[in-house]
Amino acid sequence: MFARAALLIAAASLMAACQPPAGRSADAPPLQTVESVELDRYLGRWFEIARYDHGFERGCAGVTADYARREDGLIDVTNTCYQGGLDGEVEVANGRARIADEATNAQLEVSFFGPFWGDYWIIDLADDYSWAIVSEPQGRYLWILSRTPQMDEAVLSQRLAWLEAEGFDTSMLIRVEQWENVEDVRG
Repeated sequence: MFARAALLIAAASLMAACQPPAGRSADAPPLQTVESVELDRYLGRWFEIARYDHGFERGCAGVTADYARREDGLIDVTNTCYQGGLDGEVEVANGRARIADEATNAQLEVSFFGPFWGDYWIIDLADDYSWAIVSEPQGRYLWILSRTPQMDEAVLSQRLAWLEAEGFDTSMLIRVEQWENVEDVRG
């Protein structure tokens, strides 16, 4: 019994140590998602414009995320990265997502590793679905996504100001090296 409890405590400690630091101030109000997401409009390809640093994307450039419906009701997730730069080796991670809040479709859970699911909250979204901002309840992860490899700088500046007002530390964001336009994307 004690050995099992010790193992659980050790596993929890290891998982906590692997968590990235919170990028959101502790006194910020609880994170909110957008009111509603039309899932069919959200599906498709997104280009990563900026992100918080974390181990599973370290060194990645030209990052894209592709979402597609599956017959079982889940969503296929295919993340592609070019390690070390746009001419680097292609790395692909396949996962799945499920809707966690069917009233809004703004809270999903994503899994790339067996039974483990992580929060994927859409916290800001353009009316025309041209860009999105994704995080999770504690603000440890943050992604700014666009339907095109380059995002309008004025829009990006507005979204960064909004994120700061929401308690996010935007100085922690890494600008992702991205293609000049959609036609340039390799493979």
